[in-house]
Amino acid sequence: MKPGAVLLALAGLLLTTFLVGAFGFGAIWRAMLSLGWEGFLLICIYHLGLFCLLGLAWRAVVPAPRPVGVFAFIWGRLVRDSAGDVLPFSQLGGFALGARAVSLQGLPGPVAVGSTVVDATVELLAELAYIGIGLALMVWLLPPSTLAAPVALGLRLAVLVVAIFVFFQWRGLKPLERLAERFVARSFPAAVTQLRAVHAAIQSCWRNPAGLGLAFLIQLAAWIVGGIETWIALRLMGVPISLVTVLMIENLVYGLRNIAFIVPDAIGIQEGAYVLLGQAFGLTPEIALALSLLKRARDVAIGVPVLLAWQALEGRRAWQGAGAALPEKQRQFGVPVPSIDSPGVVGRHDFFARAHMKDR
Repeated sequence: MKPGAVLLALAGLLLTTFLVGAFGFGAIWRAMLSLGWEGFLLICIYHLGLFCLLGLAWRAVVPAPRPVGVFAFIWGRLVRDSAGDVLPFSQLGGFALGARAVSLQGLPGPVAVGSTVVDATVELLAELAYIGIGLALMVWLLPPSTLAAPVALGLRLAVLVVAIFVFFQWRGLKPLERLAERFVARSFPAAVTQLRAVHAAIQSCWRNPAGLGLAFLIQLAAWIVGGIETWIALRLMGVPISLVTVLMIENLVYGLRNIAFIVPDAIGIQEGAYVLLGQAFGLTPEIALALSLLKRARDVAIGVPVLLAWQALEGRRAWQGAGAALPEKQRQFGVPVPSIDSPGVVGRHDFFARAHMKDR
């Protein structure tokens, strides 16, 4: 955990605390309760459905034939986003865990890692298009708005970052491979082999234009569906607001989040953006803060069970792997392996094995 990330997160928490104190905890709490438990459950279920789109988009970037079904990619996205939301200090941890989750379902490791990189890039491109739509709507409907300039600046910076990232995926990994071959090939030959395989998987995904185009459209649809979720939440809270207005707010919030991407999970930035933009579009600060905090509560309500389930699957796999590796290690060191088929070898393991066979 980097000290800078911790300091930024603490600053974001202080900002959030200040905003809650400034506008009144009681008023914000009442605004959150106006959604109701049934409404909160509905939002969580709706958000789970959004992961079906995200899983389909990830699957689309992987060239056929695919050794796993769409559920593996949906599960991978659940793990990726849950880790990113619940464990905000690990910026890249969510991507690693998501790739790990889908590889355990049968997708080769290099393909899981490479497709994760490309899927994240396509998702960011779709997000930029989504923000651009919101910016255009704001300029059209609110010409004198002062918010357009910072959002446009953030959008241009994000486009530059994505362009550099795409260029690195095409050209930057080759020099890295050559450096690895020169300095670590003898000591870590497997690492060089894995790097080549990941690079090949990335190149293969980028040579799949039909899949990339489909993934982009699905990702853009997912962003719009996410905006509709916010509109539903506000309607359930009794806020009469148009869908176009909500989409503008959501677009601009994510635009401001992009400017402050170094802050873990945009803590404080998201809350401040909702307050600032909410006032410009007719939302009271209490409703704006309640909306932001409800989104974080939704992420925790979904993310914690997903991470617990993933940890249980990992633990079971590790336990099974250790059980399978023990007899092999015993053979390597010349230790007899007890078995119900080996007469004369009677020990504790053999006894329990016989008892288990009798029970069956």
